[in-house]
Amino acid sequence: MPPPRKDTVIVSERLVIEPARKKDFDAWAALRKRSRKHLQPWEPTWPQDANSRADWGRRLQAWKAGWKSGRAYVFLIRRLKDGKLVGGVSLTNVRAWPANSASLGYWLGADYQGHGFMQEGVGAVCDWAFGELQWFRIEAGILASNLRSRKVLETNGFREEGHAKDYLEIAGVRRDHVLFALVRPSS
Repeated sequence: MPPPRKDTVIVSERLVIEPARKKDFDAWAALRKRSRKHLQPWEPTWPQDANSRADWGRRLQAWKAGWKSGRAYVFLIRRLKDGKLVGGVSLTNVRAWPANSASLGYWLGADYQGHGFMQEGVGAVCDWAFGELQWFRIEAGILASNLRSRKVLETNGFREEGHAKDYLEIAGVRRDHVLFALVRPSS
């Protein structure tokens, strides 16, 4: 199956979810800078030039290459009512048939916590992946201490499947993760 169009737009009740574009740099950099203290404990080590135009350029190039190859789909999430950037969601590590699966990642700006935006965004992107891409399974790994992330996954129907020792490097340290998966509903 060919990758979906790069002009894909997913609209939910309160959100617009679409691939990152060059013009998104200012909003992305401002939100990430304001949210740095909130985000860093949950993410891989930030590069020295985090949130710079060079950082954005590298990311955008990688995201476009991932989209073109069908190996990764990275989206930015905006509020529908005013277009404010609130976070991002990605489907990476795409595995074709017979797996038809991918890994889910997401982040939310500190100012937007507690409003259900990430629950809604993750749900919309998973629905898109199951419907548009005909995937069978979406997986996610979280730190056990990230209770907000657990709630996002469980609210969207993800089920805990186990634990992975030293699964990912987070904030400079290999960390164990709790593994979850969502399987496409039977029709």
